Amino acid sequence: MPAARAARAPGADESGAGLARSPFRVDRDRIAASPFFARLAGVTQVVSPNGSGLLLHNRLTHSLQVAQVARAIAERLDDDPVAAQQIARLGGCDPDVVEAAALAHDLGHPPFGHLGEQVLDRLARERLGLTDGFEGNAQSFRIITTIDLHGPGREGLGLTAAVRAAVLKYPWARRGYPDPHPSTAPLPPRGGGPLPDAPHAGSAKFSAYRTELGELIASRAPFDGVIAPWQQTVEAAVMDTADDIAYAIHDVEDFHRVGILQQAGVSAELSGWERSPAAGPGSSLERLRIRMRERDSWIFDDEAFRGAVARVRAELVDELLSIPFDGSMAAERAVAEFSARWTSRLVAGVHVLTDPPVRAAHVALRTEQWHEVAVLKFVHQQFVLRRADLASVQRGQATIMTGLVGGLHEWLADAGTESAPSLPPRLHDLVELARGEYTALADEGVVEQRQVGDLARSRAVVDYVASLTDAQAGALLDVLTGRSARLWTDAMAL
Repeated sequence: MPAARAARAPGADESGAGLARSPFRVDRDRIAASPFFARLAGVTQVVSPNGSGLLLHNRLTHSLQVAQVARAIAERLDDDPVAAQQIARLGGCDPDVVEAAALAHDLGHPPFGHLGEQVLDRLARERLGLTDGFEGNAQSFRIITTIDLHGPGREGLGLTAAVRAAVLKYPWARRGYPDPHPSTAPLPPRGGGPLPDAPHAGSAKFSAYRTELGELIASRAPFDGVIAPWQQTVEAAVMDTADDIAYAIHDVEDFHRVGILQQAGVSAELSGWERSPAAGPGSSLERLRIRMRERDSWIFDDEAFRGAVARVRAELVDELLSIPFDGSMAAERAVAEFSARWTSRLVAGVHVLTDPPVRAAHVALRTEQWHEVAVLKFVHQQFVLRRADLASVQRGQATIMTGLVGGLHEWLADAGTESAPSLPPRLHDLVELARGEYTALADEGVVEQRQVGDLARSRAVVDYVASLTDAQAGALLDVLTGRSARLWTDAMAL
């Protein structure tokens, strides 16, 4: 198992390894040096980092925090002899692997965060004819195995099997693999259920397009017979848990800092829940409780939920939010203490499950902490993501994504005509890359030969748009629609 875990993709070697000796540390360094990683500084976590003037997390700082938490979890589990023994039987958990996977997990996020992901998926399926659509996790896997050329081989980063497998948060394709597919299961694994707007299209979440399915299978080969086909590796589960912890804490911090989280509103919701849950303050929290009980009966507990609400109310509402953030050192200290206390508590709540239920992994939060994360995320969703002003901005961002996809696709359709302007070199290269991939799939009988050209152009458009920052997306649309007088835009140089 150790040798198989450290095996690199075909054609990769240790050249360019720098000072690192561990093959997993080499992987971590390659990801950190990637321009796709640097790009995340300009990609939305919740609010676009461009022009807001607000000190908010972006995808880069989020990824760094996930890496920090993931490494802390891995080291803590390694210090526990019982947990370490269980983990060894499940394939191992190296801190360098989980750190590398955490740095890579959001590489595929398109401009404008989850809103951009949803719009790009819908456009890819409905307008561009890509049955795989778009999915941020699958795009991350495509980047590290295929698109990013900063590894020693001809394509991808040449990462070890362990790190590639640890990036696979949802280790299945949108449909077809594995068989039976998670989307057809009466109780699917988390993320494996069908798309709400297209139940027959496959899973809502997945980690590999059909073009990278061979890479997924090869990455998971060292774990065959150790974990089920739909289960995360231990290292993927650590990364996924760290992602949940970081998200639950730093988004609450951000919107307290900018004054969006108001004590009165949050207090009314958390305090009014048990008094009048059917309507008014507390009704949204009650709906969350019902969904959790129906969807996750394997862990949901009414007393734990009640305790989680009480703890969040005491430490968030009655302490952190009780004094409006004014930028003072005392206010910053309060935020830092809240973050440190909650991070420590949640990391300490991670444990190993020898026989997890379908909707859990081998590494998961204990019951109390699992409920607390759910309540913290609820506060963010209820009081930030559902704001009307954010929704209006997101409509504009959806318009940008739609315009970009349409404009680039039309450009590619015209590219064969004599009067067509030259394509951006990167877009041309992405078409040729995808053409080779779909030609190989046609030879295998997966797609029809006559579809290759259209599929290649469609996938190239998705790859190109997904690789932009928020600012680049807006600037490129201005160029394509004639709203900008600038001759050059850095979007063209990606």
